[in-house]
Formats: sequence, structure tokens, C-alpha cells
Amino acid sequence: MGFITEHFLLHTETARYLYKKYASGQPILDYHCHLSPQDVAENRHFGNLFEIWLQGDHYKWRAMRANGVPERYCTGDAEPYQKFLAWAGTVPQTLRNPLYHWAHLELARYFGIDEFLDERTAPAIWQQANERLKDEELSAWGILERFHVEALCTTDDPADSLQYHRQIREAGLATQVFPTFRPDRALRTADPASFNKWVDKLGRSANIEISRFSDFLAALKKRHDDFHQHGCRISDHGLDRCHAEPCSEAEASAAFARVRGGDFLSVETAGRLASYLMLFFGQLDAEKGWTKQLHLGAYRNASMRMLNGHGRDAGFDSIGDWPQVESLGRYLDSLDRAGALPRTIIYNANPSDNYAFAAMAGNFNDGKLAGKIQLGSAWWFLDQKDGMELQLNALSNCGLLSRFVGMVTDSRSFMSYPRHEYFRRVLCNLLGKEVEAGELPDHEELLGTMIRKICYQNAAEYLCLPMAHETAESAAAVAANGHGLSAPRSDGVPARRVEKGS
Repeated sequence: MGFITEHFLLHTETARYLYKKYASGQPILDYHCHLSPQDVAENRHFGNLFEIWLQGDHYKWRAMRANGVPERYCTGDAEPYQKFLAWAGTVPQTLRNPLYHWAHLELARYFGIDEFLDERTAPAIWQQANERLKDEELSAWGILERFHVEALCTTDDPADSLQYHRQIREAGLATQVFPTFRPDRALRTADPASFNKWVDKLGRSANIEISRFSDFLAALKKRHDDFHQHGCRISDHGLDRCHAEPCSEAEASAAFARVRGGDFLSVETAGRLASYLMLFFGQLDAEKGWTKQLHLGAYRNASMRMLNGHGRDAGFDSIGDWPQVESLGRYLDSLDRAGALPRTIIYNANPSDNYAFAAMAGNFNDGKLAGKIQLGSAWWFLDQKDGMELQLNALSNCGLLSRFVGMVTDSRSFMSYPRHEYFRRVLCNLLGKEVEAGELPDHEELLGTMIRKICYQNAAEYLCLPMAHETAESAAAVAANGHGLSAPRSDGVPARRVEKGS
């Protein structure tokens, strides 16, 4: 018998009641993920447990390498079943790593498997899961329906054609799928050859020949417009830290001309060009009412040997330790002074920055939109119980937890939707514990309303997706009719302890 029980992570009676009634039945708005638009468009059917669970999952690869598993079983040429066996042999060694929680939660929610995964149980689990994967319920579309994903936002390069998003829209999928504008490659000038190859691709996508800096800006704006027409309302940037150095248009133009000609830029010049572009992107977002996401502080590609052998996003990234506050403040202030500060969600990779980021967010709320600047959910290495609690506490102490836009999967895997459940359990456990300690009022309406909003409604109202008003109404309807929220007492839900407020 496994340990993913009904009361998993819920340590008090109040926490269990709050989770069951106000969190568990909420739909999912996954506004930041890395799912493949092609997989969604083609309603991918997964041939085996490796394809849906291990393929592309650098979290698992890191654990396997740490357990002494050779690379051929991670990113190499071993057969899928052999890779799965290598993972199964690693799982028992992941005790107290969040992977142990996630692995067993995912096996339970997708396949109804509650056994411990190890080398002994691996063959039967492989067979049972593969048999279940034949069901339409575990196709890409079936998973989105099963986990009540009302909308998801993929992560897309400005040069992407968006053809799969057009296919999805024409297919009539119940889940709304939107692109996210992520122009990171516009800032990667350190390798002129790679940069110029991408600029050429961008030009073809925008149908603009890019010779001068003005052409470059025009192409980026054209693609920003195209993304908007495809329902995009969110941009995203993955940066070590914000770029906020003063840079005139003439300086930016000269720097672009040099790198376009194949020259290498100094670190300082590249930083000023990036700063100019980041202000340009902020202004585009503000003009269209988009939300900007800033993912800051990851130290990427630490091992050049492994980067050269296996490419990006293969499990060789880490937590960075750069000064963040001054440059982030200058960036937000520059947009604010120009009247062009969009809704912004700030994610930090380093837990030491939680309070600094939470405090910085409070400097730029303007009294017109609740929670305009957000401290984003716990991200990457912090995307686990301890990291989530640290983020929730920093946000609570420096801002308004009640306005938080909640959790995202930030994942390339269709097996990651239980991360929302995991977060909701952590949230309700934190609140339930404080209610029973007398640190929060025993007031169901106050607590339940906040939980429901954090889990779904705040994001639906904040993000301004084309279907945001519809999903907000849907959430209100769910709350009103109780669908999926209340469970009979035979399910083990305790009698209500929290008193209904007036």
C-alpha cells in the first residue's frame, strides 16, 4: 500500500476540510508551461510509460546521474524499458527529494497505481501503465480534460510559425491553448553566428528583411502582433538578472549592426543592447494589456562539456547567486516612469531572494489593479513543499496572499498536472495548521474564498486571456453548485470544523 492517501500533506482536520471543499475541485489554468504545441495539436498518444514520463525530464535525469546511472540511460541510446528500469532503481534513493512525492502522486493519479516504485515492482508497473495508456483518457487531449485544464499557455519563440496553435484552435479542443511570447534569443548576442541565424528566421516569420536595427524592432513587433491575434496575452523572459543599463537608440542600433556583421560584443555593450530591448518588450506588452513574466536567477549550462554533448535543458542548470534587487527595481521603474509598466509576475530561482522580490513587487502597485506586480509561484528547484511554503510566507508577510495568482506546472510533461494538487495541499495545510493554532480566524467564508481565488479565480481575472471572463464565470458556477468540492462523509472527510462567517 502506498502513502499517497486522501490526507497526503494535510496534517490537520481543518486543512483536510478546506482542501476537500475549496481547493480540490477547482479547474486548472496553467498559464506557464513548456508543453509541445505539436503534441497538443496532434492529440499525441503515448506508446509507453517512458514516452509520457521520462522523455525530456531533466529532473529525473539529474537524480539518476546522482545515483550513478550512466548517461545512456538518461539522454542516451538505451531502450525505453531499460531507461525506465534505471529510473525505478533510482526512486528508492530519492527519499526526501520531491521526486519521491511527485513520482508516486503521478502513478496514483494517472494509472491508479499505489505501490512503491522500485526494481522489484517496476516490471508490473510498466505493464499496467502501458495498458492504461491505450485509453483515450490518457491521450494529450484526454489528460487535459481529465485534470480540468481550462486553459494552458505554451512557451513559444517569436520566430515560431504558430501553425500548431492554428491547428489547435480549428480542432475545437475544449481546453483553450494560447502561445506565450518568449524572446530570449533576441538577447543572446554572445554567439554572433547563432544569433544571426535566428534573426534570419525571425525575418522570414515576420516577412521582413532584417538589415538594420529598425528592421529588427519592426519584425519583433510584427510577431508580437501575430501572437496577439493567436490569443497570446503573456510574455516571458528567462534571465540571470534584469537588464537595466541606460542605452540610447543610437547605441543599440550600433551594437546590433556590429553583431549582425559577425562581430563579438563586449559584455557591457551586449548588456546595454539587452536593456534597450527589454524596455521595448515591456512597452509592447503594456500597449496590448499583456502580462509579463520574469524568470530570474537561474545559472544555466554550468557544465560546458555536457552542454556541448547534450544541449540545453538537459539537467545541468543550477541556482544562481547574482545581485538582483537594484537592476530589477531600475527595470520596473523605467517602465513605470514611461507609463508602460504591464502586469508583471516575478519568479526567483534563489530562495534568499524571496523577501527581496516580494518587497520589490509592492513598490509598483498603482491602486488601479489588485496585485498588479506579483511574486510568482515557487519555481524550478523551489517547486516543492519547503520552497512553496517559503514563497507563500514571503508573499504573505510583504504583500497580499489573497491576491496571489497561484501555481503553474512550468513543465514539458503531460504527467505534471498533479503539481497543482500538490500546491493546493501545501496551501491548505499551511492555513489549516494556523487556524488550529489560533493564528488565523476560524472563519470558513474568509478562508474558503481566499483558497478558491488562489487556486484559480485570481489568475482567470488577472491574465486577461481571451476567455478569461468565461472561465471566471465558470469558477463562480463551480463554487455555487459545489460540483467536485464537497464529498460525502463516507470518503473520510471530517465533519466541518471551520465556522461559517457572517
